[in-house]
Parts: sequence; structure tokens; C-alpha cells
Amino acid sequence: MTTRPSRTASTAAGIVTGILALYIALVAIGNITDFGTNQQFVRHVLAMDTTFRDDALMWRAITSTGLQDTAYVLIIAWETVAAVLLVWGTYLWARGRHGLARRVSTYGLLMLLLLFGAGFIAIGGEWFAMWQSKSWNGLDAATRVFLVSGVALIVNHLPGGGRPDAS
Repeated sequence: MTTRPSRTASTAAGIVTGILALYIALVAIGNITDFGTNQQFVRHVLAMDTTFRDDALMWRAITSTGLQDTAYVLIIAWETVAAVLLVWGTYLWARGRHGLARRVSTYGLLMLLLLFGAGFIAIGGEWFAMWQSKSWNGLDAATRVFLVSGVALIVNHLPGGGRPDAS
């Protein structure tokens, strides 16, 4: 018995969306319930206090704990919204609502790409020189999530994975 390609594509899309939904939901829950751990990470990255401390770059540092904490809360809110969208997208894939599932999942995956690509890799890594820090460098983890999210976005857009539905 042969499985139709469209069914296989939608199953794959649902699974990769579900994996990332689980991941980002756990990240958001962890950041909410253990607020202080990653709060320190964000504070150190924004303060640039573990970089090479090059005078030509240090003007970029944000040393106000109020601004640092605001940035962290915004990150958590972004993660939470992305998690909700990806959980919803996973549910829609499982229910066979492929067109709507693709749209909802795409929004959640784009949120992850923006957070991990633009936020952590570009802004954190380059603007705040996180790459220079031996103790507060999250570039490897951010790159992994960025790449997996990109693959999931591609899988979500494979031909046959987004058949029209009643949505």
C-alpha cells in the first residue's frame, strides 16, 4: 500500500511543527518559572560585560537593568506567542485542516526565525558582540534553533502539504 505524497507531506509538517511547538513552549515556561537564569544571560549580553570591552564597541552596551529586564520580558512574550501559534498549527495539522495549519504554522515559524536569527544571532551575536564572550555566548544554540525552524518552514511548504480545507 502506498501513502499519497500529500498525506506524507502534511504528516511531516505536523510533526516538525509539533517538535518546535514543544521546544519553544518549554523554553517559554522555563523562562517564566525560572525567570532569573536567562535574565542574567540577557543582562550580561546587553551589558557586554564579558566581551573584549573594546572602546569602539562599548557604546552599544545597555547597562540599565530596567531596559535589560524589559527586553527579557519582551523575549518571553514573543516566545509565548510563537508557542501558542505552533501548538495551534500542530493541532490543525492533526485535524486535517492543512491550509489553515500551514498559515498558522508559518507565522509561528517566522517568529522563531526572527527571534533566533535577527534577535539572538544578529543583534545579540554581532551588535552586542556576544560571540566574544566565553561565558554568555548563545550563538550555537540560536543557530541550531534557527536552522531547524528554517527546515520546518520548508517542510510546511512542501507541495501537497497544504491541501485546501474547510477553513
